[in-house]
Amino acid sequence: MRYLVLLALTALSTQSYSHGVARPDDAPTDRVIHFPDRADYKTLTVDLHTHSVFSDGHVWPVIRIGEALKDGLDAIAITEHLEWQPHRSDIPHADRNRAFEEAKAAAVDQDLIVIAGSEITREKPAGHINAVFINDANSLLRAPDPPDGNNPVDFYMHAGEWPVQDAVQAANDQGAFVFWNHPYWTSQQPNGIAKIPAFHKKNARKDLLHGIEIANGDTYSEESFAIALKHGLTLIGVSDVHNLIDWDYAPHEGGYRPVTLVLAEEKSADSIREALFAGRTVVWFKNLLIGRDAHLSPLLDAAIHVTDATWTNDTDVLSVSVHNDSDAAFQLRNDSRFTFMNSGDLIELAANTSTSILIKPGKRTESLLLEFTVLNALTAPDRHPKLSLDIRPEQ
Repeated sequence: MRYLVLLALTALSTQSYSHGVARPDDAPTDRVIHFPDRADYKTLTVDLHTHSVFSDGHVWPVIRIGEALKDGLDAIAITEHLEWQPHRSDIPHADRNRAFEEAKAAAVDQDLIVIAGSEITREKPAGHINAVFINDANSLLRAPDPPDGNNPVDFYMHAGEWPVQDAVQAANDQGAFVFWNHPYWTSQQPNGIAKIPAFHKKNARKDLLHGIEIANGDTYSEESFAIALKHGLTLIGVSDVHNLIDWDYAPHEGGYRPVTLVLAEEKSADSIREALFAGRTVVWFKNLLIGRDAHLSPLLDAAIHVTDATWTNDTDVLSVSVHNDSDAAFQLRNDSRFTFMNSGDLIELAANTSTSILIKPGKRTESLLLEFTVLNALTAPDRHPKLSLDIRPEQ
């Protein structure tokens, strides 16, 4: 009997381990989000806003880690609502660090950085605010249990009595990177147009608010982008996933979660944090790259380059091969004086492949400059970056 008990305990222990650690050995490579490193910084793919059953998500943290590994993320934060706990009667947990601890354990021995974070949840004007790189989520919550401790609405109302400014300050006291979530959602702005209230203006001015989501889930806000530029806030794009990534973004059909591309000196938590505070980010959302010109243009230069340029047979037509080393299918508009033989002035560079362009310069030359506007990239609302390709044909 004792032998049988030991066998059962061993089986349970093994089962717990296998169900608690993410192992994406069978991850399909075609769903991995890929952008090249710049000459001066590594390009790290990061999702700073996700949820699990420890607030209003529908999966255990290990699933978030498995999804992140399959998507090739470099870092992920599971940012549970502190105050909104709809699963409170099913998963009561006094320790608000528990989701992070579960996620961290699930990522053991994997090349994935798990960032501690939480979501401060209030009504407008504050709305929802994420704090990442925190030390202790419990210190961001002051919530004496209501009479019905398992009623999530009662708990939310009681927790909301603690001034939101105190929660923001508590996050900053831990050195957290703090950003404003989905400011254009109709729950905060009925017309969907983001406007920055005095609460966030004051915190931005005092360096207590550091970033703003301009893309969340399947939504993007040009007005939030403008707010970021005006108030010096870091651009953030997130999945805010509650269900499965496969359900919400269909990677099996070529879809991708929105992410923040963090331009970091190295792949480490400290380097990501430094880059976020420095504002070195580009947002990737539905085949759209969004970033300040100083950050986005060098990334375009790293992604798009000429690999071959030869004159075709005995003609003056130049065949140029342009390689796109990224997951963006770039849409380019020809701004140069040259015309093309195999297309009009609009060219698409398919993701992670080479495209041939036949150029008619009129006569052979030692060099020529192709100039484009990148239509699916933004450096400000309604402003697209320029791309120049210096071509030196083989003679």
